[in-house]
Amino acid sequence: MEKVIIDVEKCKGCLLCIEACPKKCLVVSDTFNKAGYRPAVFKDTGTCLSCGFCYQMCPDVAIEIYK
Repeated sequence: MEKVIIDVEKCKGCLLCIEACPKKCLVVSDTFNKAGYRPAVFKDTGTCLSCGFCYQMCPDVAIEIYK
């Protein structure tokens, strides 16, 4: 099961979550959302700590964390 769920339609592509992730589990999507932004997506590398740094940095409240 994924540990990080990103609502790509809420994401504005600010990339703050990507910078905040200590294990680099988030990347920029190759596709655009309905608003025309390239959202962040969770790349399951098996190294996610569920630390919540990405969640805390998201100004759009587009991220959910599951432990």
